[in-house]
Amino acid sequence: MMKPYALLLAALLSCPVLFAQKPDRVPPEVMRQTYEEVKTPYKYGLIMIPEPGKMIDSPSIFRDNGKWFMTYIVFDGKGYESWLAESADLLHWKTIGRIMSFTDGTWDATQKAGYIALQDTEWGGRNAPEPFEGYYWMSYIGGSATGYEAGKLGIGIARTKTPAEAREWERLRGPVLSAEDTDARWFETDVLYKSTIIRDPDLNTGHPFVMFYNAKSKLRPNNRGIERIGMAVSNDMRHWKRFGDQPVIDNGAGITGDAQIVRIGDLWVMFYFGEGWRPGAFDQFACSYDLKNWTRWEGENLISPSESFDNQYAHKPMVLKYDGVVYHFYNAVDKQGNRGLALATSQPVGKSELSY
Repeated sequence: MMKPYALLLAALLSCPVLFAQKPDRVPPEVMRQTYEEVKTPYKYGLIMIPEPGKMIDSPSIFRDNGKWFMTYIVFDGKGYESWLAESADLLHWKTIGRIMSFTDGTWDATQKAGYIALQDTEWGGRNAPEPFEGYYWMSYIGGSATGYEAGKLGIGIARTKTPAEAREWERLRGPVLSAEDTDARWFETDVLYKSTIIRDPDLNTGHPFVMFYNAKSKLRPNNRGIERIGMAVSNDMRHWKRFGDQPVIDNGAGITGDAQIVRIGDLWVMFYFGEGWRPGAFDQFACSYDLKNWTRWEGENLISPSESFDNQYAHKPMVLKYDGVVYHFYNAVDKQGNRGLALATSQPVGKSELSY
């Protein structure tokens, strides 16, 4: 049975009088009801911890043939590689291998941090990636410098026919977006970071594929390394162009990034993380009716540092609903710098046996 706030949210979203034309702003009552629907106050704990000397980050969760799979990234001091893990219950995970490894002499030789694209966005839906032209797709941070997010990073595209197998994905040649592009906007002239790509059946932008990514501009007075979220669009997943002149989410300080998009009825919901404009590092959300105009939630954080395993950072969301339970996967960093993957849920599901 749906909870009362979920019923109200569904009623508000389906009201033909209120939403005959898509407004630019989402009403406060809808923002509140969305928060009530997606909040996860119960921290389950760590679900994956790195091997000694490594850090893991940025989970993307999807379902395939009755199993759950997670792509995530590993930093070993040299750079990022992308890996794959599997689970039967979303709680217990087993690593099964690499999907994008270090290479020699390529533009992305030492940085390949991947994120599943074209995932089913329906809230409580299939949670599966959708194919395009017979392939499953991924966007990734790419670069050739050694170190943590070092050098000139751009956004690459990769594809595979077997997303649930630990084998190397085919990478398209060269970055599809870079800070050095001639059409780079004022807020993305230094580095491009994590991206997420969705399919928009309504063609709100005039294009079927929409990418959200966070980017940083070159250092200048009153703009020291601020990260904001911008948009790009595509008709074929290979060629991308920027959309609009301004960022779609800008909190004016620190970092706003790592967007993930779901759809609750007619409402688009963007989960993202923040740092530097509130204490600590935390997860938040924004809502939109057209993917172009976003209303930020100004209330409670979805996830904040609170436990021994995430008392420095609790951030970088991957949120889904399955069998009536909301699962909020995130990156947990303790005050010793240990960086693993953690989970919070909308109702109690047990206690993790993992610890640093």
